[in-house]
Amino acid sequence: MKALRDPQNLLSEGLAAIRAQFRVPDDLPPQVRAAAETAAARTPSQHADWTDRAFVTLDPATSTDLDQAFTIERAGEDLLLHYAIADVAWFVADGDPLDVEAWKRGTTTYLPDGKANLYPPALSEKAASLLPGGPRPAVVLTTRVAPDGSVKLEGVVRARIESRAKLAYETVRDDELPAGFAELAARIAAAEERRGAGRVDPPEQEVTRDAGGHFTLRLRPQLPAEERNAALSLATNLAVADALLTAHTGLFRVMPEPDVGAETRLRRTALAFHLDWPEALSLTEFEKTLRAAVPAEAAFMLAIRRAGRGASYVPFREGETPWHAAMAATYAHCTAPLRRLADRYVLQAVLAVANGQPVPEEVQAAFERLPAAMAKAESRDGQIERAVIDLAEVALLANHEGEQFRAVVTDLAESGARIQLTDLPIVARVAAPGVIPGETIRVRLRAADPLRRHLDFERVA
Repeated sequence: MKALRDPQNLLSEGLAAIRAQFRVPDDLPPQVRAAAETAAARTPSQHADWTDRAFVTLDPATSTDLDQAFTIERAGEDLLLHYAIADVAWFVADGDPLDVEAWKRGTTTYLPDGKANLYPPALSEKAASLLPGGPRPAVVLTTRVAPDGSVKLEGVVRARIESRAKLAYETVRDDELPAGFAELAARIAAAEERRGAGRVDPPEQEVTRDAGGHFTLRLRPQLPAEERNAALSLATNLAVADALLTAHTGLFRVMPEPDVGAETRLRRTALAFHLDWPEALSLTEFEKTLRAAVPAEAAFMLAIRRAGRGASYVPFREGETPWHAAMAATYAHCTAPLRRLADRYVLQAVLAVANGQPVPEEVQAAFERLPAAMAKAESRDGQIERAVIDLAEVALLANHEGEQFRAVVTDLAESGARIQLTDLPIVARVAAPGVIPGETIRVRLRAADPLRRHLDFERVA
């Protein structure tokens, strides 16, 4: 759950209700945990020795399920990104208990107070995780990044790597990172700008309690190290997608452009936050002007995220070019196999393609089944994320019953007018016959029920 942090467990009762409602599993079945212990003892035997290279990881300080490690070297004017990805397929075989359970889950499900792992911790946080302290099996993807930010997959190999350091976003220094890290990120960002990519990296919402005992929401923008680290994964995924598309195989991440209705609602939301969005400026262009350190603009970034039509997975189809509108490119997921089921199969496919081998039949078959399995998992995770954000919003207004708020009507439905409060990043519904979208109204909070995640407003003007 990257949309909300609750470091003091202030919302524990409400989160417990969400876990029960969405049947988030507390643990893995005993046979799955036993299979993980057996798999964790496997010794890598098909992996080249890359332990002489200075790989590092970069993640939140508390993370232990580390999918990626990296090192960078120069090749003339180009940069070579060696991106090591946890070799989950080395530990998990099709049809074994680990695999069967992973297909049921699809993803690791995150909540502010914990997570439900895709794979048991014996793998995801120990043997398969790219932690320091000994060689780990990985799939190393080497991507050539040109000065203009264009990328090309140079090679893929199974290798034993040894992370030299577990670096944290919160504390990392530039001199601890491989040379070329910031330059590589800048190249990728420049290429995104030229493509017209419209990615949004909204800030985290963090729940705190003020001196009066009221809940408050603090918006925390991404740290520079986080933004730069995301570029490494993006470069690799773009290069993998191109390689798979050329080979007429693969599983791709696709996303449509925001529809006209969503953009219209967002323009009204911008009005609520007193943001100047010129009529001639597209959503993609306006996004690039937003600053996560400015509360109103950060809140609008979160509104954009909630308004999106959503991404999905599609297998390769002859004559079709899969497209991800936010990336403005053909795109694939392969860099988080400890947390996403699909990535394990994409990695196996690109490993075969890059080495001139046929993609295994079981991988090709999985590409046909994965879109439905991942859609189910992502739908569940999306519902949980929305429920958690709703919980935080209701908690934020607890003890404020009777107070009035200014709001802008963003949409109309049978359930009432959809409103955006102008001074808080909160969306709600209110009965307001006769209003029109874009109209400013005043509402009074009648009740805020965190356990039901329900806000009850009435229109007063």
